[in-house]
Amino acid sequence: MDKSGGKKVMDEIRSFEKANLFDLGHPLLNRIADSFVKASCIRAGFDANMGPPSENASSKEHRFPNLRGESSKSLDALVKNTGKESLQWGLAAGLYSGITYGMKEARGGAHDWVNSSVAGALTGAAMAMTTSESTSHDQVVQSALTGAAISTAANLLSSVF
Repeated sequence: MDKSGGKKVMDEIRSFEKANLFDLGHPLLNRIADSFVKASCIRAGFDANMGPPSENASSKEHRFPNLRGESSKSLDALVKNTGKESLQWGLAAGLYSGITYGMKEARGGAHDWVNSSVAGALTGAAMAMTTSESTSHDQVVQSALTGAAISTAANLLSSVF
C-alpha cells in the first residue's frame, strides 16, 4: 500500500476534526452552531438506561416512567425525552463555546482558566434555570459554582495531560 495515500486520508480526518460544520459568516456563530450540533447528536446517541441500577431495590423510580415497552406510548416518551435532553446538551455546549470565544476576543486573545470559569458559571446557571419549573436561588448558585469548578479543572488539567 502506498504510504502517501494513507497519509492523505489521515490528513483529511484531522482537518475534519478542526473544521466547523457550518459557515454562518462569523466565527462566533460558527462555533456556537458547531458545538450545539455535536453535543446534541452525541447526547442523542446515549442510551437512557446506561447508568448504574438504583441502590434501593424497593424504589420503583424510573428515569422514563412512561416507558414500559408495550405500546407506541413508550416510543413517544423515549423520543420526547431524548429530544429534550439533546436540546439541553446542545444549548449548554453552544452557550459555553460562545462565552469562551467572546471572552477570548474581549480579553485580547487570552485563553486561560478565567474564560473557562466564567463560561462554566454562566452555563451552569443557565442550565439550572431551564431544567426545572421551580428552581430555587440556591440551585442556580450551586449549578453555577459546579459549572465553574468543572470547566476550570478541565482547562487546567488539559495543559497537564
